Amino acid sequence: MQAWRKFSAIGFGALGVMLVSLARAADPAVGPNNRAEAKQIIAEMRHIVTPEGVQRLEKVRIGGIDQWVSIRGLDRRNPVLLFIHGGPGYVAMPLSWYFQRGWEEYFTVVQWDQRGAGKTYVSNDPAVVGPTLTPERMLQDTEEMIQWLRKGFGKDKIFVLGHSWGSYLGLTMAQRHPEWLHAYIGMGQATDIPESERRGWRFAMQRAQATHNQEAIRELQSIAPYAAEGKPVTLEALFKQRKWLQLYGGAAFGRTSFEWEGAAVHLSPEYSDTDVKTWEQGNELSERHLLAIVVNTDLSNINRLECPLILFEGRNDYNVSSSVAAEWFARVQAPSKQLVWFEHSAHEVMDEEPGKTLLSLVQYARPFAERAGDVP
Repeated sequence: MQAWRKFSAIGFGALGVMLVSLARAADPAVGPNNRAEAKQIIAEMRHIVTPEGVQRLEKVRIGGIDQWVSIRGLDRRNPVLLFIHGGPGYVAMPLSWYFQRGWEEYFTVVQWDQRGAGKTYVSNDPAVVGPTLTPERMLQDTEEMIQWLRKGFGKDKIFVLGHSWGSYLGLTMAQRHPEWLHAYIGMGQATDIPESERRGWRFAMQRAQATHNQEAIRELQSIAPYAAEGKPVTLEALFKQRKWLQLYGGAAFGRTSFEWEGAAVHLSPEYSDTDVKTWEQGNELSERHLLAIVVNTDLSNINRLECPLILFEGRNDYNVSSSVAAEWFARVQAPSKQLVWFEHSAHEVMDEEPGKTLLSLVQYARPFAERAGDVP
Protein backbone atom coordinates (compact mmCIF):
# COMPACT_ATOMS: atom_id res chain seq x y z
CA MET A 1 0.00 0.00 0.00
CA GLN A 2 2.81 2.38 0.89
CA ALA A 3 4.57 1.53 -2.39
CA TRP A 4 1.40 2.32 -4.29
CA ARG A 5 1.08 5.66 -2.47
CA LYS A 6 4.70 6.46 -3.29
CA PHE A 7 4.15 5.57 -6.95
CA SER A 8 0.93 7.59 -7.04
CA ALA A 9 2.67 10.63 -5.60
CA ILE A 10 5.37 10.41 -8.24
CA GLY A 11 2.86 9.74 -11.00
CA PHE A 12 0.53 12.57 -10.05
CA GLY A 13 3.52 14.86 -9.62
CA ALA A 14 4.68 14.14 -13.16
CA LEU A 15 1.13 14.61 -14.39
CA GLY A 16 1.02 17.99 -12.73
CA VAL A 17 4.21 19.09 -14.45
CA MET A 18 2.83 17.88 -17.78
CA LEU A 19 -0.43 19.77 -17.28
CA VAL A 20 1.45 22.96 -16.45
CA SER A 21 3.53 22.51 -19.61
CA LEU A 22 0.42 21.97 -21.68
CA ALA A 23 -1.21 25.04 -20.16
CA ARG A 24 1.81 27.13 -21.05
CA ALA A 25 1.81 25.73 -24.58
CA ALA A 26 -1.85 26.72 -24.92
CA ASP A 27 -1.05 30.30 -23.90
CA PRO A 28 -1.26 32.48 -27.05
CA ALA A 29 1.83 34.36 -25.88
CA VAL A 30 3.86 31.15 -26.24
CA GLY A 31 3.21 30.89 -29.98
CA PRO A 32 3.68 29.91 -32.67
CA ASN A 33 3.49 33.53 -33.71
CA ASN A 34 5.24 33.20 -37.06
CA ARG A 35 6.52 30.67 -39.58
CA ALA A 36 9.90 30.28 -37.88
CA GLU A 37 8.28 29.29 -34.58
CA ALA A 38 5.79 26.96 -36.26
CA LYS A 39 8.42 25.08 -38.22
CA GLN A 40 10.62 24.81 -35.11
CA ILE A 41 7.79 23.10 -33.26
CA ILE A 42 7.37 20.62 -36.13
CA ALA A 43 11.13 20.09 -36.30
CA GLU A 44 11.26 19.24 -32.58
CA MET A 45 8.35 16.80 -32.94
CA ARG A 46 10.19 15.08 -35.80
CA HIS A 47 13.66 15.18 -34.26
CA ILE A 48 15.34 11.79 -34.53
CA VAL A 49 17.11 10.84 -31.29
CA THR A 50 17.84 7.12 -31.76
CA PRO A 51 21.54 6.10 -31.68
CA GLU A 52 21.31 4.45 -35.10
CA GLY A 53 19.17 7.20 -36.58
CA VAL A 54 19.94 9.44 -39.53
CA GLN A 55 18.70 13.00 -40.07
CA ARG A 56 20.48 14.80 -42.89
CA LEU A 57 19.63 17.74 -45.15
CA GLU A 58 22.38 18.30 -47.69
CA LYS A 59 23.47 19.07 -51.22
CA VAL A 60 24.70 16.22 -53.42
CA ARG A 61 26.59 16.61 -56.68
CA ILE A 62 24.35 14.87 -59.22
CA GLY A 63 24.44 15.44 -62.96
CA GLY A 64 27.07 18.14 -62.60
CA ILE A 65 24.96 20.39 -60.33
CA ASP A 66 24.10 20.62 -56.62
CA GLN A 67 20.87 18.78 -55.82
CA TRP A 68 19.23 18.67 -52.39
CA VAL A 69 18.19 15.62 -50.40
CA SER A 70 16.61 15.03 -47.02
CA ILE A 71 17.53 11.66 -45.48
CA ARG A 72 15.65 10.54 -42.38
CA GLY A 73 15.20 7.32 -40.47
CA LEU A 74 15.29 5.87 -36.96
CA ASP A 75 17.79 3.16 -37.91
CA ARG A 76 20.19 3.51 -40.82
CA ARG A 77 20.27 -0.30 -41.07
CA ASN A 78 16.69 -0.21 -42.35
CA PRO A 79 16.12 -0.46 -46.11
CA VAL A 80 16.50 2.77 -48.08
CA LEU A 81 13.42 4.19 -49.83
CA LEU A 82 13.90 6.92 -52.44
CA PHE A 83 10.79 9.03 -53.03
CA ILE A 84 10.76 10.51 -56.55
CA HIS A 85 8.35 13.43 -56.57
CA GLY A 86 5.84 14.36 -59.25
CA GLY A 87 5.08 17.49 -61.19
CA PRO A 88 7.41 17.81 -63.01
CA GLY A 89 8.68 20.17 -60.31
CA TYR A 90 6.00 19.48 -57.66
CA VAL A 91 8.32 18.74 -54.74
CA ALA A 92 7.34 16.39 -51.90
CA MET A 93 10.13 17.27 -49.44
CA PRO A 94 8.29 20.27 -47.95
CA LEU A 95 5.15 18.14 -47.45
CA SER A 96 6.95 15.14 -45.99
CA TRP A 97 6.70 16.50 -42.43
CA TYR A 98 3.02 15.55 -42.62
CA PHE A 99 2.94 12.13 -44.29
CA GLN A 100 6.39 10.60 -43.79
CA ARG A 101 7.12 10.41 -40.06
CA GLY A 102 5.77 6.88 -39.64
CA TRP A 103 7.72 5.62 -42.65
CA GLU A 104 10.95 6.56 -40.91
CA GLU A 105 10.50 3.78 -38.35
CA TYR A 106 10.71 1.12 -41.09
CA PHE A 107 12.77 2.75 -43.86
CA THR A 108 15.52 5.30 -44.31
CA VAL A 109 13.51 7.73 -46.42
CA VAL A 110 15.14 9.98 -49.01
CA GLN A 111 13.33 13.03 -50.36
CA TRP A 112 15.03 14.49 -53.41
CA ASP A 113 14.33 17.90 -54.95
CA GLN A 114 15.01 17.16 -58.61
CA ARG A 115 16.88 19.31 -61.11
CA GLY A 116 14.97 22.58 -61.52
CA ALA A 117 12.73 22.04 -58.48
CA GLY A 118 12.47 23.17 -54.87
CA LYS A 119 15.73 23.72 -53.02
CA THR A 120 17.67 22.52 -56.04
CA TYR A 121 16.08 25.29 -58.11
CA VAL A 122 17.35 27.86 -55.61
CA SER A 123 20.89 26.45 -55.65
CA ASN A 124 21.37 26.75 -59.41
CA ASP A 125 20.95 29.33 -62.17
CA PRO A 126 17.59 28.65 -63.88
CA ALA A 127 18.92 30.03 -67.16
CA VAL A 128 21.64 27.39 -67.13
CA VAL A 129 19.57 24.49 -65.77
CA GLY A 130 16.42 25.13 -67.85
CA PRO A 131 17.82 23.85 -71.17
CA THR A 132 19.03 20.67 -69.42
CA LEU A 133 15.52 19.74 -68.28
CA THR A 134 14.98 16.85 -70.66
CA PRO A 135 13.52 13.42 -69.88
CA GLU A 136 16.82 11.64 -70.58
CA ARG A 137 18.82 14.02 -68.35
CA MET A 138 16.29 13.48 -65.55
CA LEU A 139 16.64 9.72 -65.99
CA GLN A 140 20.41 10.01 -65.80
CA ASP A 141 20.08 12.07 -62.61
CA THR A 142 17.85 9.35 -61.15
CA GLU A 143 20.43 6.68 -61.98
CA GLU A 144 23.15 8.73 -60.30
CA MET A 145 21.01 9.33 -57.22
CA ILE A 146 20.25 5.63 -56.79
CA GLN A 147 23.92 4.75 -57.20
CA TRP A 148 24.91 7.42 -54.67
CA LEU A 149 22.47 5.98 -52.12
CA ARG A 150 23.50 2.38 -52.71
CA LYS A 151 27.14 3.27 -52.18
CA GLY A 152 26.60 5.66 -49.29
CA PHE A 153 24.45 3.25 -47.28
CA GLY A 154 26.22 0.06 -48.36
CA LYS A 155 23.08 -1.38 -49.94
CA ASP A 156 22.89 -3.76 -52.87
CA LYS A 157 19.27 -2.76 -53.41
CA ILE A 158 16.89 0.01 -52.39
CA PHE A 159 13.21 0.78 -52.84
CA VAL A 160 12.13 3.41 -55.35
CA LEU A 161 8.72 5.03 -54.97
CA GLY A 162 7.72 7.13 -57.96
CA HIS A 163 4.74 9.47 -57.70
CA SER A 164 3.03 10.85 -60.84
CA TRP A 165 5.82 12.34 -63.03
CA GLY A 166 8.17 10.52 -60.67
CA SER A 167 6.50 7.27 -61.69
CA TYR A 168 7.78 7.83 -65.23
CA LEU A 169 11.31 8.05 -63.84
CA GLY A 170 10.77 5.20 -61.38
CA LEU A 171 9.20 2.78 -63.82
CA THR A 172 12.00 3.42 -66.30
CA MET A 173 14.53 2.66 -63.55
CA ALA A 174 12.72 -0.59 -62.80
CA GLN A 175 12.97 -1.50 -66.48
CA ARG A 176 16.61 -0.48 -66.91
CA HIS A 177 18.08 -1.51 -63.55
CA PRO A 178 15.92 -4.10 -61.80
CA GLU A 179 18.99 -5.45 -59.99
CA TRP A 180 19.21 -2.16 -58.03
CA LEU A 181 15.71 -2.47 -56.55
CA HIS A 182 14.07 -4.55 -53.84
CA ALA A 183 10.85 -3.49 -55.55
CA TYR A 184 9.44 -0.61 -57.53
CA ILE A 185 6.47 1.20 -55.97
CA GLY A 186 4.32 3.30 -58.31
CA MET A 187 1.89 5.84 -56.87
CA GLY A 188 -0.40 7.58 -59.34
CA GLN A 189 1.40 5.49 -61.94
CA ALA A 190 1.78 6.96 -65.42
CA THR A 191 1.40 4.43 -68.25
CA ASP A 192 -0.57 5.35 -71.41
CA ILE A 193 -0.60 9.06 -70.61
CA PRO A 194 -2.57 10.27 -73.68
CA GLU A 195 -5.35 7.81 -72.78
CA SER A 196 -5.18 9.02 -69.18
CA GLU A 197 -5.63 12.58 -70.44
CA ARG A 198 -8.66 11.59 -72.53
CA ARG A 199 -10.32 9.91 -69.53
CA GLY A 200 -9.60 12.94 -67.38
CA TRP A 201 -11.27 15.19 -69.96
CA ARG A 202 -14.34 12.93 -70.09
CA PHE A 203 -14.58 12.91 -66.28
CA ALA A 204 -14.48 16.71 -66.16
CA MET A 205 -17.01 17.08 -68.99
CA GLN A 206 -19.42 14.59 -67.42
CA ARG A 207 -19.27 16.45 -64.09
CA ALA A 208 -19.67 19.81 -65.83
CA GLN A 209 -22.75 18.58 -67.68
CA ALA A 210 -24.22 17.01 -64.54
CA THR A 211 -23.86 20.32 -62.67
CA HIS A 212 -24.95 22.44 -65.65
CA ASN A 213 -21.67 24.38 -65.52
CA GLN A 214 -21.84 26.18 -68.84
CA GLU A 215 -18.47 27.88 -68.43
CA ALA A 216 -16.75 24.54 -67.87
CA ILE A 217 -18.60 22.93 -70.77
CA ARG A 218 -17.59 25.72 -73.16
CA GLU A 219 -13.96 25.66 -72.08
CA LEU A 220 -13.68 21.88 -72.28
CA GLN A 221 -15.36 21.85 -75.68
CA SER A 222 -12.85 24.45 -76.89
CA ILE A 223 -10.01 21.92 -76.55
CA ALA A 224 -11.91 18.96 -78.05
CA PRO A 225 -10.99 16.50 -79.39
CA TYR A 226 -8.58 16.50 -76.46
CA ALA A 227 -5.50 14.25 -76.63
CA ALA A 228 -6.76 12.76 -79.88
CA GLU A 229 -4.55 10.44 -81.90
CA GLY A 230 -2.03 12.50 -83.85
CA LYS A 231 -2.90 15.67 -81.91
CA PRO A 232 -0.28 16.31 -79.19
CA VAL A 233 -1.60 17.93 -76.02
CA THR A 234 -0.46 21.54 -75.61
CA LEU A 235 0.16 23.14 -72.23
CA GLU A 236 -2.69 25.57 -72.85
CA ALA A 237 -5.14 22.72 -73.43
CA LEU A 238 -3.71 20.72 -70.53
CA PHE A 239 -4.20 23.56 -68.04
CA LYS A 240 -7.81 24.01 -69.15
CA GLN A 241 -8.48 20.32 -68.65
CA ARG A 242 -6.78 20.34 -65.23
CA LYS A 243 -8.68 23.44 -64.11
CA TRP A 244 -12.01 21.65 -64.25
CA LEU A 245 -10.73 18.19 -63.37
CA GLN A 246 -9.37 19.61 -60.11
CA LEU A 247 -12.54 21.56 -59.39
CA TYR A 248 -14.55 18.33 -59.50
CA GLY A 249 -12.21 16.37 -57.20
CA GLY A 250 -10.36 14.35 -59.80
CA ALA A 251 -6.96 15.37 -58.43
CA ALA A 252 -7.67 15.50 -54.69
CA PHE A 253 -10.77 13.58 -53.61
CA GLY A 254 -13.48 15.86 -52.24
CA ARG A 255 -11.39 18.98 -52.82
CA THR A 256 -11.42 21.62 -55.54
CA SER A 257 -7.70 22.44 -55.76
CA PHE A 258 -4.19 21.74 -54.42
CA GLU A 259 -4.16 24.87 -52.24
CA TRP A 260 -4.28 22.79 -49.05
CA GLU A 261 -0.98 21.14 -50.00
CA GLY A 262 0.60 24.39 -51.10
CA ALA A 263 -0.19 25.95 -47.73
CA ALA A 264 1.54 23.05 -45.95
CA VAL A 265 4.83 23.96 -47.64
CA HIS A 266 5.00 27.00 -45.34
CA LEU A 267 5.36 24.72 -42.32
CA SER A 268 8.27 22.68 -43.69
CA PRO A 269 11.33 22.57 -41.39
CA GLU A 270 13.48 21.73 -44.44
CA TYR A 271 12.55 24.89 -46.33
CA SER A 272 13.98 28.36 -45.76
CA ASP A 273 11.91 31.47 -46.40
CA THR A 274 13.58 31.76 -49.82
CA ASP A 275 12.73 28.13 -50.62
CA VAL A 276 9.09 28.73 -49.73
CA LYS A 277 8.91 31.89 -51.86
CA THR A 278 10.45 30.27 -54.93
CA TRP A 279 9.20 26.68 -54.99
CA GLU A 280 6.37 27.55 -57.36
CA GLN A 281 8.90 29.15 -59.72
CA GLY A 282 10.75 25.84 -59.86
CA ASN A 283 7.50 24.05 -60.55
CA GLU A 284 6.74 26.43 -63.43
CA LEU A 285 10.25 26.07 -64.90
CA SER A 286 10.02 22.28 -64.82
CA GLU A 287 6.54 22.25 -66.32
CA ARG A 288 7.59 24.59 -69.11
CA HIS A 289 10.41 22.30 -70.21
CA LEU A 290 9.03 18.84 -69.44
CA LEU A 291 5.26 18.68 -69.04
CA ALA A 292 4.23 18.83 -72.71
CA ILE A 293 6.66 16.00 -73.46
CA VAL A 294 5.44 13.88 -70.57
CA VAL A 295 1.71 14.09 -71.29
CA ASN A 296 2.32 12.83 -74.81
CA THR A 297 4.32 9.79 -73.65
CA ASP A 298 3.06 6.22 -73.68
CA LEU A 299 4.72 3.69 -71.34
CA SER A 300 2.15 0.96 -71.83
CA ASN A 301 4.52 -0.96 -74.10
CA ILE A 302 6.47 -1.95 -70.97
CA ASN A 303 5.02 -5.42 -70.58
CA ARG A 304 7.57 -7.08 -68.30
CA LEU A 305 9.68 -6.12 -65.28
CA GLU A 306 12.44 -8.15 -63.66
CA CYS A 307 11.84 -6.76 -60.17
CA PRO A 308 8.74 -6.84 -57.91
CA LEU A 309 6.05 -4.27 -58.70
CA ILE A 310 3.69 -2.56 -56.24
CA LEU A 311 1.10 0.05 -57.25
CA PHE A 312 -0.69 2.43 -54.88
CA GLU A 313 -3.70 3.87 -56.72
CA GLY A 314 -6.38 6.29 -55.64
CA ARG A 315 -9.75 4.98 -56.72
CA ASN A 316 -10.82 8.54 -57.63
CA ASP A 317 -7.65 9.58 -59.48
CA TYR A 318 -8.40 11.18 -62.83
CA ASN A 319 -5.34 13.42 -62.79
CA VAL A 320 -3.27 10.38 -63.77
CA SER A 321 -5.98 7.85 -64.46
CA SER A 322 -5.95 4.98 -61.99
CA SER A 323 -8.17 2.92 -64.28
CA VAL A 324 -5.55 3.16 -67.05
CA ALA A 325 -2.86 2.14 -64.55
CA ALA A 326 -4.94 -0.83 -63.37
CA GLU A 327 -5.44 -2.05 -66.93
CA TRP A 328 -1.66 -1.91 -67.53
CA PHE A 329 -1.04 -3.66 -64.20
CA ALA A 330 -3.28 -6.55 -65.26
CA ARG A 331 -1.14 -7.08 -68.37
CA VAL A 332 2.40 -6.51 -67.11
CA GLN A 333 4.47 -9.45 -65.94
CA ALA A 334 6.77 -9.28 -62.92
CA PRO A 335 8.31 -11.70 -60.40
CA SER A 336 5.74 -10.40 -57.91
CA LYS A 337 3.07 -7.74 -58.24
CA GLN A 338 0.52 -6.11 -55.96
CA LEU A 339 -2.11 -3.45 -56.64
CA VAL A 340 -3.35 -1.57 -53.56
CA TRP A 341 -6.49 0.55 -53.94
CA PHE A 342 -7.04 3.68 -51.84
CA GLU A 343 -10.78 4.18 -51.81
CA HIS A 344 -10.77 7.70 -50.34
CA SER A 345 -8.00 9.14 -52.48
CA ALA A 346 -7.48 10.65 -55.88
CA HIS A 347 -3.94 11.58 -56.96
CA GLU A 348 -2.34 12.60 -53.63
CA VAL A 349 -2.50 9.20 -51.96
CA MET A 350 0.24 9.81 -49.36
CA ASP A 351 -1.51 12.98 -48.12
CA GLU A 352 -5.09 11.81 -48.53
CA GLU A 353 -4.67 8.45 -46.77
CA PRO A 354 -1.34 8.61 -44.90
CA GLY A 355 -2.22 5.84 -42.46
CA LYS A 356 -3.04 3.31 -45.14
CA THR A 357 0.06 4.39 -47.10
CA LEU A 358 2.28 3.56 -44.11
CA LEU A 359 0.48 0.28 -43.48
CA SER A 360 0.80 -0.71 -47.13
CA LEU A 361 4.53 0.09 -47.29
CA VAL A 362 5.13 -2.07 -44.23
CA GLN A 363 2.83 -4.87 -45.38
CA TYR A 364 3.74 -5.10 -49.06
CA ALA A 365 7.18 -3.52 -49.56
CA ARG A 366 9.33 -4.09 -46.48
CA PRO A 367 9.07 -7.91 -46.58
CA PHE A 368 11.21 -7.91 -49.75
CA ALA A 369 14.02 -6.27 -47.76
CA GLU A 370 13.44 -8.61 -44.82
CA ARG A 371 13.84 -11.66 -47.02
CA ALA A 372 17.05 -10.17 -48.43
CA GLY A 373 18.44 -9.57 -44.93
CA ASP A 374 18.41 -5.80 -45.43
CA VAL A 375 16.97 -4.97 -42.00
CA PRO A 376 18.35 -4.51 -38.46
